[in-house]
Amino acid sequence: MLLDNIHCPDDLKSLNVEQLEQLAAEIRSFLVEQLSVTGGHLASNLGVVELTIAMHYMFDSPRSKFIFDVGHQSYVHKILTGRKDRFQTLRKYNGLCGFVKRTESEHDVWEAGHSSTSLSAAMGMAMARDLKKEDHAVVAMIGDGALTGGMALEALNHIGHEQRKMIVLLNDNEMSIAPNVGAIHKYLEKIRADKHYLKAKEDAQYLLKKIPAIGGKLAKSAEKLKDSLKYLILSGVWFEELGFTYMGPIDGHNFDEINDAFKQASNINGPVLIHAVTLKGKGYSPAEADSHKWHGISPYKIESGKVIQSVNKKPPTYTEVFGNTLMEFAKHDDRVLAITPAMPGGSGLLKFAEEFPERMIDVGIAEQHAATFSAALALEGMKPVFAVYSTFLQRAYDQVVHDICRHNANVIMAIDRAGFVGADGETHHGVYDISYLRHIPNIVFMMPKNENELRHMMKTAIEYDDGPIAIRYPRMNGLGVPLDDYEQLQSIPIGEWEVVQEGNELAILAIGPMVQLAEQASGELIKQGIRVKIINARYIKPLDEKMLLQLAKDKMSILTLEEAAVAGGFGSAVLEFFANENITSLNVKNMGISDCFVQHGSISEQRNEVDLTVNHVVNQIKMMFPLKQKQA
Repeated sequence: MLLDNIHCPDDLKSLNVEQLEQLAAEIRSFLVEQLSVTGGHLASNLGVVELTIAMHYMFDSPRSKFIFDVGHQSYVHKILTGRKDRFQTLRKYNGLCGFVKRTESEHDVWEAGHSSTSLSAAMGMAMARDLKKEDHAVVAMIGDGALTGGMALEALNHIGHEQRKMIVLLNDNEMSIAPNVGAIHKYLEKIRADKHYLKAKEDAQYLLKKIPAIGGKLAKSAEKLKDSLKYLILSGVWFEELGFTYMGPIDGHNFDEINDAFKQASNINGPVLIHAVTLKGKGYSPAEADSHKWHGISPYKIESGKVIQSVNKKPPTYTEVFGNTLMEFAKHDDRVLAITPAMPGGSGLLKFAEEFPERMIDVGIAEQHAATFSAALALEGMKPVFAVYSTFLQRAYDQVVHDICRHNANVIMAIDRAGFVGADGETHHGVYDISYLRHIPNIVFMMPKNENELRHMMKTAIEYDDGPIAIRYPRMNGLGVPLDDYEQLQSIPIGEWEVVQEGNELAILAIGPMVQLAEQASGELIKQGIRVKIINARYIKPLDEKMLLQLAKDKMSILTLEEAAVAGGFGSAVLEFFANENITSLNVKNMGISDCFVQHGSISEQRNEVDLTVNHVVNQIKMMFPLKQKQA
């Protein structure tokens, strides 16, 4: 096998086109086999095999800089740069990262887990190269879906203005995670549909070169003619008007076309956009047939493509409960709309889209727009539900402050993937939303202890009319508790906590899944003569001040538990409250995520890394009771 002899990019240089095609087939087989065991991002990587091989074949990494937008399509790059033997550890704790990782290899020059950053990074690296008087290539691979991100459009504008030499490789597979939407997608679709464009453009350029240079007026006329031809022929006019030399569309699976495009682009002293049309999931029929399902996939059977399910039937995920519950409310309230930034499937809204197509709005990868768009809908009397992952809501922070909260707009923010997310790792953990939301005026902020309470919180949010309200919930299956019928759902009084277990030694204030952690730790503590009070602090903002004052009156020690950053988090809010009330005698400790990024792995491994386990909670509480510890 050729692949067995590829240990670094230099090993590609002696291969001919036929051997490159063989290598591509071997890499596809390797990926299908490996990911059937580990899971991961399969479809996107199968689609960029030839493009990635050609990049390493035509340029010299790491001297040349390869920048992958998002980075989940970098598996082929990892294989070609000496990491094939580590693929059995993909997305596992202390194993190979599912995204580009600078600490893994000198060939990984830019890390990203979020969309639309590659062009800004490429511009920075191109400028740094020029300032340092160097001459290497800078190549950014970006998908057509990522072009809808505002940051990518900002970068295109700047690159076109600066005219630095660089290559933008547009991987046009007509998909991001979900089918792409918007005017840019439709524009690219038109270009793809015109098979005669490239030849017509070449013919026009040939004819113009034949015009003899006999005067300025004729030269200007020739340029005007060339500009006119841009508009007569369906082409990459928009990119060229931005200052790029446009090449394409080319077949992103044809080495001759890709290599020729790279050669031409290398001779142009300015920014070039190569438009490569690819097939997401290419080479594996189940992934070709359903690239949405195979974007990120769990372990599967290669022959059938059937995902390997656990023997034990699991409760529905919080995401599923959210989506199903939202449908129930939409049936009873025509004002309810769902807004998502390119994540209808991941946010549990596919059924909603089928049932209420006019009230399901996918804005593409555009979180900032989604937030402001939601605010305007709310101000006009609608009930917009902005469904977004916690890690992606970070990208719309200014709009949440400026457009939602400052307007006191009645937007419901459904914040999925709150807390640790497992294999996707540090770029996708939802551990900062409490810190960046709770300090904003007007917002109400909740987290449920189980999936049934999530339904009641959604009832609360739908009936709340006094401003923005947010619900955060984790990426995991529920507890399997019975779900109340729609008619049984009730609003939870704003700012009111719930006592889950009485106790007289110490109060644990826990949110979300940490309530179960508190209950598990309590079982161990009871064996040692310590009985704690457990409070489901379901409102992160506003706090239940009445209950906090009662705890202070009872002189109870307090431990806060949150699967979120401690700095500026829920525990910090509790400490701030007591400080403002001049209550300084209480013993209050916070447990959560310290000042660090937590790598990929399982959620249990991630919790262990930051001491959010039963043993750590038990030990922390025992440290808060030294006299009790001596008696035991």
